[in-house]
Amino acid sequence: MKEIQEKLEQLLLNTQKPARYIGGELGSVVKDRDKVDVRFAFCFPDVYDVGMSHLGMKILYGLKNRRENWWCERVFMPEKDFEQTMRENNIPLYALESLDPIRDFDFIGFTLQYELSYTNVLAMLDLAGLPVFAKDRTDLAPIVVGGGPCVCNPEPMADFFDMFILGEGEEVNVELLELYEKMKPSHPTKLEFLREAAKIEGVYVPQFYDVSYNEDGTVSEIKPNTDNAPARIKKRVVKDFDKVYYPDSFVVPFTSIVHDRAVVEVLRGCIRGCRFCQAGFIYRPFREKNIDTIEKETKCLCEQTGYEQVSLSSLSTSDYTQIEKLLSTLADYTDKENINLSLPSLRIDNFSEELLEKIASVRKSGLTFAPEAGTQRLRDVINKNITEDEIMHTCRMAFEAGYGTVKLYFMLGLPEETDDDVRGIAELAQRVVDLYYEVPKEQRASSIQVSLSTATFVPKPFTPFEFEPQALPEDINRKQKLILDTIKSKKIRFSYHHQPVSILEAVLARGDRRVGKVIYTAWKKGCTLDSWDEHFRPELWDEAFEECGVDKVFYANRRRSYEEVMPWSHLDYLVSRRFFIRENKKAHMAQTTRNCCEGCSGCGITKEYGGVYCGAAKKSEPAN
Repeated sequence: MKEIQEKLEQLLLNTQKPARYIGGELGSVVKDRDKVDVRFAFCFPDVYDVGMSHLGMKILYGLKNRRENWWCERVFMPEKDFEQTMRENNIPLYALESLDPIRDFDFIGFTLQYELSYTNVLAMLDLAGLPVFAKDRTDLAPIVVGGGPCVCNPEPMADFFDMFILGEGEEVNVELLELYEKMKPSHPTKLEFLREAAKIEGVYVPQFYDVSYNEDGTVSEIKPNTDNAPARIKKRVVKDFDKVYYPDSFVVPFTSIVHDRAVVEVLRGCIRGCRFCQAGFIYRPFREKNIDTIEKETKCLCEQTGYEQVSLSSLSTSDYTQIEKLLSTLADYTDKENINLSLPSLRIDNFSEELLEKIASVRKSGLTFAPEAGTQRLRDVINKNITEDEIMHTCRMAFEAGYGTVKLYFMLGLPEETDDDVRGIAELAQRVVDLYYEVPKEQRASSIQVSLSTATFVPKPFTPFEFEPQALPEDINRKQKLILDTIKSKKIRFSYHHQPVSILEAVLARGDRRVGKVIYTAWKKGCTLDSWDEHFRPELWDEAFEECGVDKVFYANRRRSYEEVMPWSHLDYLVSRRFFIRENKKAHMAQTTRNCCEGCSGCGITKEYGGVYCGAAKKSEPAN
């Protein structure tokens, strides 16, 4: 520690945002290393500003540090300038709390939140002075473990990790560390520990599974090669969401971060079933905290951290079953203490005047909604289940309340999309502009600005659209131009995502183990921080694909049959494959499916997992 500290004092003066690399923030946990039996380096494979905003890290950091003899510390991917400084000065990747090199820890845990962070994982392992391939790390420790939403298909990263944790981590992390603490005194081999760990529900050890391929390149079979490994690995679910651990304090950064505020998770899961949305399926079932729990956590966090803004976190906050009562209860505290209450993830179809009033003090400048598609037919294809009347009603409510900016998010390249659907994006925006002028001048804002943003559809595992091809780049480029040509008003601004990023995301999202060599080659060529426009190097990725003989089109732009074995077929996220197939067929007929609160549609998740709406499916919609 002393050696690293002395080097840092000399080098950080020439580093951008040195507060990212020093630790010591309010709320950080420092322990006596001589009294600690298990050390866990929680690695967020992106820069400090992003990682410190991540709620999952805050939860697991507090959870592990509750044990006196466990110590969880934070680690982030350094920016390019400091990474170069570390390499030039032989500074190994270290944890912020102790400044100790993470190669000396028992566990190195990465949260995989998005595919474009994969090269950062390799860079961080290399910075730590460790081999990037799991087969080359033969000692018991450190054990490299991955979690997060991308673990629903971790196969492209399988060669680099010792194990993955599927699903929600609060309970399985404790079980895993308890197992390690129990076995550590007997000095087991890594293989012996992994065999025992594989018996824990939710733990996936990739080396215990063999993958074979057909002549056409598709996966033929994924099967265990040891008796310790189950044929299918089931994700973990926290069933009692009211009793699950939640931190009473956060680490408060010295420098600005992306979301610098208190955050309270109000619900987990989603009732909607949008067919493109991975999060809406992998986080099922839908569970809520009761109002008393939310109120208690809100007060505790604000008082402990000093934050003057609190955000209610979820995939769809306005779907909370008692949202108006919740807001009324929280307002009694937040208004009194002059704390802003932020309500992200609001839905157009259950937006109310009360919700509008609650967010006015935080987001008076504008409102953001995601119709996703420009026509009702295509919204039915993707099961968005909102109507244009609901869109216009919500926008009118906003204009009458004095809002002058509306942001609308859409996707291009959706299944069954036509040019009429694409033009419909611009035409819908024009109708929103026209609506503004229907509101009396004394009520509306002084001007109107409608911002359109489109992203390229990326087919993801564990969705009804996992079978679909991604649109080819030239098709997306043509559709972007079609929107530009259709826009007639200067009150409408249009922006779009770059296609190379979406293609790479699609390949990494649906790839198999053969894609791992592409990730490794791209990293060796200098690809890191790929989610940042200024660092993304698509030409280097193209070189890596070509050198490795891996075809991007095979993974991104190919339709998959319902019978094909997917790279993730041995992983069980509880929603059944039959349900996804049924939903895919309904999409191509532009038929919608009700949301969970309107009745169970038989996705495969049963009441035993604690879902608010989970129950017996009707005979017309079999559960499995």
